[in-house]
Amino acid sequence: QHYFIQSNLRDSIMSATYKTSESKREEFRKYLEKEGVLDNLTKILVCLYEEPEKPVNALDFLKQHLHGGSPESNDVETLRLELQELRTKHETVVSENETLKAKLQEYEAPAEEKEAES
Repeated sequence: QHYFIQSNLRDSIMSATYKTSESKREEFRKYLEKEGVLDNLTKILVCLYEEPEKPVNALDFLKQHLHGGSPESNDVETLRLELQELRTKHETVVSENETLKAKLQEYEAPAEEKEAES
């Protein structure tokens, strides 16, 4: 009889622990679902599944898509290229401006000398 009570007690404790663990798991799953995490992960995994040429690093693929996905990353890359192009143009314009200022000084100096002579 003593063994039977211990066995039932042990089974009850294990069952309660399992239910608590299951309850926490279910609560966490509901939280992820409510926050849209499960939908987003599913969409990203579907994108990976449908990718004709699988990426070398699947984890990088997931990270890239978690941080906004490839359309935004393409936009970011386009903006980076545009920024670099504009910086190069700016440097060119600044250089041209300096050159033109120097030429203007060359022409203004003789004109000022002529005025001084008159």
